[in-house]
Amino acid sequence: MEQLDATIITTALPDMSRALRTSSVDMNLAVSAYVLTLAVFIPVSGWFADRFGARRVFMSALALFTLGSVLCGAAQSFSMLVATRVLQGLGGAMMTPVGRLILLRSFERSQLVRAMTYTTLPAIIGPVLGPLVGGYLSTYLSWRWIFYVNVPFGLLGLLLAWRLVNPVPEEPDARFDFGGFVLFGAGVGLLQFLMEALGLARASLLLAAGAACVALLLGFVLRNRGRDRPAVDLRLLRERAFGVATLAGGLCRVAMNAPLYLLPLMLQLGLGMSAVQSGSLTFLSAMGSPVIRLAVGPALERWGFRRLLVGSALACSAMLAAFASIGHATPGWVIAATIVLFGAVRSTQFMTSNTLAYADVEPARLSRATSLGGLLQQLTVSFGVALGAAALRLLGAAHALPGLAQFHAALLSLAALPLLAIPAFLRLHPDDGAVVSGHRPARQR
Repeated sequence: MEQLDATIITTALPDMSRALRTSSVDMNLAVSAYVLTLAVFIPVSGWFADRFGARRVFMSALALFTLGSVLCGAAQSFSMLVATRVLQGLGGAMMTPVGRLILLRSFERSQLVRAMTYTTLPAIIGPVLGPLVGGYLSTYLSWRWIFYVNVPFGLLGLLLAWRLVNPVPEEPDARFDFGGFVLFGAGVGLLQFLMEALGLARASLLLAAGAACVALLLGFVLRNRGRDRPAVDLRLLRERAFGVATLAGGLCRVAMNAPLYLLPLMLQLGLGMSAVQSGSLTFLSAMGSPVIRLAVGPALERWGFRRLLVGSALACSAMLAAFASIGHATPGWVIAATIVLFGAVRSTQFMTSNTLAYADVEPARLSRATSLGGLLQQLTVSFGVALGAAALRLLGAAHALPGLAQFHAALLSLAALPLLAIPAFLRLHPDDGAVVSGHRPARQR
């Protein structure tokens, strides 16, 4: 639900703007309010799970998200919609990282690959499925159903969580680093704003927001030197497996999230396809994910994290370059096959880096790791879309729609990002994450 709601609203914005008597441009605030709330509150989800118990926080977040969905669907004004999207985002910010924490605590490390591939699938398929579902519901029912559709799943989730998730003792003495939360949350919120406003706001505003963002995040780092329980534990990035998986893997994520924005536009503006044709083709990127879920485990056991991450980074770069070769003479089946293969490569990279991130983290630090990892994953979506849009604006003529050549150049420039991640992937030891992957280096056989 959380992944779907990040994009499901986009195709319904024109209908919503008419119903709520506001402009389609202003409706973007309903998207930004949700994403900004996620970015600000994801970092503290781990502390809430430790303090009040993971099951209790997860169920509360699920109930809050479901209530927010009902209120969004019932909104009678634009301001009410924005306020209820914030409420929905608050539930989503706690729901996904705490759900991942429950999963990590519920399985032995040897079973983690299988478990993580299941939990990664929604993150891969949700953003792709969102526009298609949103367009269908708003066309054949009403835009309000893009929110109401969450209600039965939310209620079912609450029932299943109550029956199946084991309660974990809370830590009543866990102190909340409120000052650190304010500094980090405000800094990340401004960073998210910069990504959303890149190329749209005045340069002076962007510079001021950028300076304030750097000052807040630097203040957070200086304040939390030597602190035992900071609001966000950046020391986790020093751990080789977690740092490489989240930062270097993040570069690949940024590159592979950009086509979610660029590809539909290229098919429509560059190749002249209709919105229905474009949506049907881009949806194909989700088709390879279930197959990859079955293949990742055996691949990790055979090659280990280092080889598979390096190989998938090369494949990510190759897929972006392949999109840049699509033209008017390209047969439809070739475009469709390229998109399916792109989805398979994207799934491989996401599932592998997601699993490695938590493979070697100590159990006592899992709550903080899922919070930081969830935040960085959230930011890669915004970075990918923002960089794709910025590349089009820089490469295109002013006040003119981008052509096929501009899309090709933007995709080729993004193809360099996965290559920059390879040196970091090569820093991994052959046996990093071996307790999870089951891989045994040749010298140990």
